[in-house]
Amino acid sequence: MYIGKKPLMAYVTSTLIQLASQPKVTIKARGLSIGRAVDVSQITIKRMEAAGYSIGDVRIGSETVKSEDGRTRNVSTIEIEIKKA
Repeated sequence: MYIGKKPLMAYVTSTLIQLASQPKVTIKARGLSIGRAVDVSQITIKRMEAAGYSIGDVRIGSETVKSEDGRTRNVSTIEIEIKKA
């Protein structure tokens, strides 16, 4: 699931719905949305801790993105996996 500019709890709710039917969910974000992705993962884990969910792999990196004026720049990325322990 990609994190954007929606309200934080919309992503938490979506993550919880996906976890009801899947063993793991990967939360992805880049740029300024990285902080929101971390918040979503932490809120989800706190709510689902009794059910045995935990943080799995966390991958950080960067992507090269072409801006509107034609220049390329690097944008930071993060992927946070939430899985059944």
